[in-house]
Amino acid sequence: MSQRLEHVVVRHTHRVPSPTGPAGQGGVAARQFDAALMSVGFKLSAELLERLAGLAEETVVETAAHTLGAVRELVGDHVQHNVYFVDFPANVPDTFDFWMRCIAGALADDATRASTLAQLRTGVVDLLTLPSYGNYQHTYAEMLAAHDELIAAAGDRMTVLHVGAGVAEEATALYLALAGSSTPLGEEGLRDLGVLAGHCADGPQPEEIPVRENRAVVNRARLDAGAALLLDTVTDVLRLACALSDGDVTLAEPTRFRSLTRPVRRALLAGLDAVVAEAPAKLGDVLAHREAFKRLGERLHPHEYPRWPHAADVFAVARGELEARTFDSRVEQLLDAGDVTGAARLLTAAPGRLFRALDRLLRSCSTQDERDAVVAAAEQVAPQAAGRILLSVREHLQNRTETTSSSRIFVNRLGRAWVTADTRAPLPATERKRLIAALDAETRRRLPAPGRLLIDPDVLDVALPLSGKATAAGLGVLPRGSLSPVRGELLRFFVYWKQAEQTTDFDLSALLLGASYETVCWLSYTELTQFEGSHSGDITEAPDGASEFIDLRLAAVRSTFIVPQVNIYSGEGFEEVEESFFGFMLRDAEQQGRPFEARTVRMKSELRGPGRVALPLAFVRGRDGSWRARWLHMYLKGAPVANRVEGNRVSVAMLLRSVVERDYLTVRHLTDLMGGGATTTTLWDGGAAPDDPVTYIGLARPEGLHPDSVVITPENLRDLIPR
Repeated sequence: MSQRLEHVVVRHTHRVPSPTGPAGQGGVAARQFDAALMSVGFKLSAELLERLAGLAEETVVETAAHTLGAVRELVGDHVQHNVYFVDFPANVPDTFDFWMRCIAGALADDATRASTLAQLRTGVVDLLTLPSYGNYQHTYAEMLAAHDELIAAAGDRMTVLHVGAGVAEEATALYLALAGSSTPLGEEGLRDLGVLAGHCADGPQPEEIPVRENRAVVNRARLDAGAALLLDTVTDVLRLACALSDGDVTLAEPTRFRSLTRPVRRALLAGLDAVVAEAPAKLGDVLAHREAFKRLGERLHPHEYPRWPHAADVFAVARGELEARTFDSRVEQLLDAGDVTGAARLLTAAPGRLFRALDRLLRSCSTQDERDAVVAAAEQVAPQAAGRILLSVREHLQNRTETTSSSRIFVNRLGRAWVTADTRAPLPATERKRLIAALDAETRRRLPAPGRLLIDPDVLDVALPLSGKATAAGLGVLPRGSLSPVRGELLRFFVYWKQAEQTTDFDLSALLLGASYETVCWLSYTELTQFEGSHSGDITEAPDGASEFIDLRLAAVRSTFIVPQVNIYSGEGFEEVEESFFGFMLRDAEQQGRPFEARTVRMKSELRGPGRVALPLAFVRGRDGSWRARWLHMYLKGAPVANRVEGNRVSVAMLLRSVVERDYLTVRHLTDLMGGGATTTTLWDGGAAPDDPVTYIGLARPEGLHPDSVVITPENLRDLIPR
């Protein structure tokens, strides 16, 4: 368990738990450890290197083994990345010439000559029937031998690992941060929270767990430890039941409930009974998840426990045997009657719902008095609403001007995205500005006084992580809508996948679009070479894992947008394969090396979405010719089979336009609000860190910060969101 906790801590914090062991002469082993880390783009901080040097060599070696495994997986270097064309990116053939070569090889093979001739007579040849197509023609070792060692460059990524507290202290601190997060966690975050919650069930607990999914994961650990459950709605019990069945605690997907032991059934029924007994109106929440409650009732057998009659009422409501009026139905009744003021007044009892309904309420107003009443209601309850709700509404309002794009983009919790026309009337400008001012004032009030504020300019255009669902697990990954600089001459992105059971073919492609989102060209297995770059070759199955790459020389790119995508041609989906991830590297023009070099990797993200086409990010050229990454984290539904870049050009262009033209709320917004309470605000130029404590906000923690500094990086950017 200790090793697993260390792995989680390193991945989330980029800190190595302070190793414990006898003193010794570990200097040589520590320097070797540092050199091994540098080969994959990491290094030890000076403090950590010194700490390790004073320990016994055996302790240093053990720490190195755990840490190297964690960071290699973090950057995607834990697997072998082979390529179809052994010299890639050199000597990639023209697509047609390559196909002809494959056909010629099939004709020369006695086993495939007859079937290939038969296909040629029809005028159509299935590439997948050609023996030399889609499978590696050389070993990984042979590919390595064909490439020189990587030429080091000043621009290579170097992520510093800092020294942490002991593994128990680090695990507890991370547990408190994840459990108490004010924004929902992603899939990986919830999974790691479950590991940490089990370890920390008997230790310190967060003062508040505001996110319901987090509470469900923590409640599962508390149930196992015999601790009191944290329940205040009937839905909390439903989420806990989903967690116990390893289902979806977000309730976005149905869960198949397992048989539960009698002690667990008693705990859940007692929890339901207590919630309803205290507030009978909460029975109305059952109707939002009626079918799930019906199925849960079949597992809990409430009729066997007459001492908890209120719990039985929950399932009676689900079956339609008992009537329960929902809060939302009362709001709808008022709106149907044209009583907007009454609806706004009622919604003040549920601030979150009021803010989510704010746009509709304002559009329903027919008089100035009604508009004033709606705005006044929002101003009244703003101090009671969650910080992420205030910021989400702020972002929404700044995109509801008369000049806003005529399309709307929707992205669900799983990353499935679609675009539709925006037929809503604009919001009245006066009320919109008044609400924005009120939201900013309330946010400013909640932000802590930062003292001396030190900001990395590259972090200012990072979108606020209002939900962990708007990002993906990995290294260097930023929330959807973020912009980050791309500094390099050669851009190379890659995909890796390993099938679980079925033969699975992922296709890495790149769509290049002009300034008006028109297609310029693309790179894929159907277009191996273009003026801008080349494709590493099509791999059509991955029983032992497979990789594909696309290499682009940015100075030669003729387009305004580069949109990498991963298409599932056949086989298992992103959530079914054993493993799949995407990433990109940056290199100098003359930098040689293998197709995959870990220390040139700038970003690596897991591919775990519901669609058949993944859109991790896009690259956008500015007016000055510089490039920036625009983060997408979206999936298209796609077709069941044979997805290709040529077939989704229009959909991709529409999605990209919607993201590019949306005005996301960024770190800049909060630093501007914080600046008023700062003693000084400085943009960090990459030089020496100040000697005094600071509040540092940036893409990576610099060395030399005072130990009492508050540090905000992408790993804990959620801490910037006020509660």
